[in-house]
Amino acid sequence: MDGHPRFSDEEIDRRANELYKGGIRAQVETPENIGKVLVLDIETGEYEIDANGLAASHRALARHPGAALFGFRIGHDAVERFGGGSIKRVSVK
Repeated sequence: MDGHPRFSDEEIDRRANELYKGGIRAQVETPENIGKVLVLDIETGEYEIDANGLAASHRALARHPGAALFGFRIGHDAVERFGGGSIKRVSVK
């Protein structure tokens, strides 16, 4: 089965980005978190941060089994990238 039973992939993406850009990013994009994975529950707004995305996902699902989760690599435009390396987002103030 693809996707989540209650939400389309597009809805998960939309909600996750609204929550992350709406306040979570400002709280978590700190030097010690850059490069770590944030796993976000799109229904509650709760999240887990870990160097290991799978570990963060397991903790989030332990709290809310069946949750609709979305992962962000903090400070980067993508969680994973094919072809090696990652794309780091540079903020211009």
